[in-house]
Amino acid sequence: MKVTPTEIPGLLIIEPVVYTDERGLFFESYNQKALSRYNLPSVFVQDNQSFSKYGVLRGLHFQHAPYEQAKLVRVLQGEVFDVAVDLRKGSPTYGKWKGVVLSASNRKQLFIPRGFAHGFLVLSPTAEFFYKCDNFYSKAYDGGIRYDDPDLNIQWPLPEQELILSDKDRNLPLLKEASVNFTYQA
Repeated sequence: MKVTPTEIPGLLIIEPVVYTDERGLFFESYNQKALSRYNLPSVFVQDNQSFSKYGVLRGLHFQHAPYEQAKLVRVLQGEVFDVAVDLRKGSPTYGKWKGVVLSASNRKQLFIPRGFAHGFLVLSPTAEFFYKCDNFYSKAYDGGIRYDDPDLNIQWPLPEQELILSDKDRNLPLLKEASVNFTYQA
């Protein structure tokens, strides 16, 4: 596996080695031993999968303590623009975001540590999105920030009129108004 650190500490792009022949292809999508040197969780406890149509924007979501989550995300079908926002107070990249195109064809994955908000925008006619979490979801500890927060200035690759959001996501608070209690640990 090829692991590329991003400019945001702890946020990693992971690309598998793909073996192809006349039958098709094979690759390891996760190998705990190979990824252990990058401080990924040794145990993931919940897998989630979603199916969305073109223009659907899900996010930006996170879980408050004690249910904060690290995620390993990838696309099984289609293509998305995946975004992670550093919400760790004291981080040199607090409030910064990274966007990566993840697709079934490029097979890239993004590892998102605890202390980040996460969201994605579907760029293909449909997309099936899959992610592993290192902690269980709890509705009572659900949190989020607005996808269009002007202080974040995320450059979503579709025009505003093409975005499809839930009422919940459209009405999330701005980062400066949100209750966020993550701490950066170098």
